[in-house]
Amino acid sequence: MALAPIGVLGPGSGLGVGGIVPTQGNWLPISGEGGHVTMAPATVREAAVLDRMRVRFDHVSAERVLSGPGLINLYNTLAEIDGVPASFYTAAQITELGIADQEPHCREAVDMFSAMLGTVAGNLALTLGARGGIYIAGGIVPKFGAAFAASSFRSRFEDKGRMRLYLAHIPTYVITQPIPAFIGLAALLKDPSPKPSAERGSRAKRT
Repeated sequence: MALAPIGVLGPGSGLGVGGIVPTQGNWLPISGEGGHVTMAPATVREAAVLDRMRVRFDHVSAERVLSGPGLINLYNTLAEIDGVPASFYTAAQITELGIADQEPHCREAVDMFSAMLGTVAGNLALTLGARGGIYIAGGIVPKFGAAFAASSFRSRFEDKGRMRLYLAHIPTYVITQPIPAFIGLAALLKDPSPKPSAERGSRAKRT
């Protein structure tokens, strides 16, 4: 929807969460610490993972699972629950092996990451009333490629009971532009007071 609030999630080294709202002819940015909200499970398997992680961490936030280190946390915890020795994979290796379906716990970690991201994205959309869409930034999700489109992200995004229809009309996008922040800064230097517009950048792919 044109001229409606927009939410942004950026899984990377951490989990950035923010938004922008149109107001008085300008965009008003909203910053916060949304990456540190409590992560809630939506399945029995996710509940087992989060329960196990709470043994190690005093608080299991969304960032504990939705970030590069979070992807490693998911993989290690899934392997631990199943009694399988975990390898010392980096987040990039887990992504590559999971997408290629070469290692079952890597694949499950990528799938669970995508589903949990859908849960948090849906929460953000409801909180902001982000009918202008939710944009996924950061360096992790674009590397998922077609695996993200085939994941449970979108179904989990909409899985909010009575609010399902409301969320079904909210678009979700993955930002594929590698340096969106610098493009935004350049635009801000040219026009310090950008006006709200219904236009969307050409380097964002709808999920």
